[in-house]
Amino acid sequence: MTLIMSEHQKRIIRSVRLPADGPSIMEVFSAAKQIMVASGNTRQWADKYPTLENVEEDISREGAFVVEDNGRVVAYFAFLPSPESTYATIYDGQWLDDTLPYHVIHRIASLPDVRGIFQSIIEFCFSKDTNIRIDTHRDNRIMRHNILKHGFTYCGVILLANSDERLAYQRLDNNFS
Repeated sequence: MTLIMSEHQKRIIRSVRLPADGPSIMEVFSAAKQIMVASGNTRQWADKYPTLENVEEDISREGAFVVEDNGRVVAYFAFLPSPESTYATIYDGQWLDDTLPYHVIHRIASLPDVRGIFQSIIEFCFSKDTNIRIDTHRDNRIMRHNILKHGFTYCGVILLANSDERLAYQRLDNNFS
C-alpha cells in the first residue's frame, strides 16, 4: 500500500519491509523517545518498547507503515483493523460509535526534523477507513494536541494489558471517498 502525499515533498507512505527498514525504524523510535522525554513524557515508552517484535506483529496484521520523505524513512506508525482488545471497555466516557468496525492508529513515531507527519498519517488513514480510534498517555501533550487538532473527540480512558491507562479518542468521518 503506497500513497504519495505531495509531489513537492515526495512524501510516501508504504508498508514496512523487514529486515531492510529495521535500522531506520529503530532510529525513528529512539528519536521519538527523546522527544517524549524532553517534553516531560518520561513513562509512555519506557524500557525497550517499542521493538522490532512489535513491528513484526503489526506486519502480521498488515498494518505496519513507514513514511518516507525524499527517500528517507522519517516516521513509523501502525494502522490496525478492529477489534482492539484494550478498547472493549472504556471508563469515564463512551465511544462515539461502538457498533461499526474501526481501525486503530498506534506507535506514531517520527524524526524531530520533519514537520506534518501526523497530518500525512491522518490523511492516509482516512483514505482507508472512516472510523478511527487512537489513544495516548496522559503525559503525551504533543500527541494529545495533534489528536484534538485533527478532529478527534476525547471519549474516555482505556486500560492496556498491563493495566496502564491511556486517554482514548475517536473520529468518525462521513466524507469517505
